[in-house]
Amino acid sequence: MDLTIGLSTFALGAAALAVVTLAAGVKMIPQGHVFTVERFGRYSRTLESGLGLIIPFVERVGRRVNVMEQVVDVPSQQAFTRDNAGVTIDAVVFYQVLDAARASYEVSNLDLAMTTLTMTNIRTVVGSMDLDQLLAHRDEINERLLRVLDAAAAPWGVKINRIEIKDIVPPADLAGAMARQMKAEREKRASILEAEGQRAAEILRAEGRKQSAILEAEGRREAAFRDAEARERSAEAEAAATGMLSRAIAEGDIAAANFLVAEKYVDAVRALATAPNQRVVVVPIEAAALAGTLGGIGELTRAVFGEATTSPRRAGSPPNVSAPRAGTP
Repeated sequence: MDLTIGLSTFALGAAALAVVTLAAGVKMIPQGHVFTVERFGRYSRTLESGLGLIIPFVERVGRRVNVMEQVVDVPSQQAFTRDNAGVTIDAVVFYQVLDAARASYEVSNLDLAMTTLTMTNIRTVVGSMDLDQLLAHRDEINERLLRVLDAAAAPWGVKINRIEIKDIVPPADLAGAMARQMKAEREKRASILEAEGQRAAEILRAEGRKQSAILEAEGRREAAFRDAEARERSAEAEAAATGMLSRAIAEGDIAAANFLVAEKYVDAVRALATAPNQRVVVVPIEAAALAGTLGGIGELTRAVFGEATTSPRRAGSPPNVSAPRAGTP
């Protein structure tokens, strides 16, 4: 009986030991992580994500390493530029572990090492640049830091993917001076743009006046041409009429001369009578001369139309015209 109980207890103990040993040899590695395996305290191999097996009591898991891209927030620090301007600067570093064994056994504290390395190199880069260059060329700072940090972290099995400067804060008095400088520069550009606009407007107005003057001159020239043409036509007509009258006088037709004189006389009297500043017209003329002139017009009319007078009149007096009394206008 005692032997049977002892054998049963031994069997149960052996089974429990086998279960514990099996459980100790099976490891579940999550995605994005790797485990380093140490045999008797020395690195042996690396287990990738998934199901991994180790030899219990001989091997053990050394480091659990995150191989996903990670970020380190570099705290703010004071740094001085080449022109002795103090600035407060901070940054963030994105890195990824490529070699878990080297990241585990080449450096004791990877995050602290990355932070310290970044801070020292930031001070070095800032000290080699002027303040204006520092504020205007953040991309250049990021590129220089990336090259230096990537080369320094390569022995640790770490790849620096990128580094970004979050903020650069100059001193308060220097920031005020920069703000005033920026305001003055903007006002200068505004004044330049306003002056250029005024110049362009003046040029456009001058061009408009020029085109207006050209068009006006062309209009005057065209009007002068038309006036000259009209005067030419009028002169031609006057010359033709004068020629006809000359021929009539040469042929002995005195009535034609009387008609011309009477026409000019009537036009002159009409001009005097229709003048805007004339209300009373005094014509100091001999009635006999006027009657003779108008009589000549009548004779010319009868000669042209062949009509006889319908009422007798005095010799040398026009029809329906009585001699004016002396002193009557």
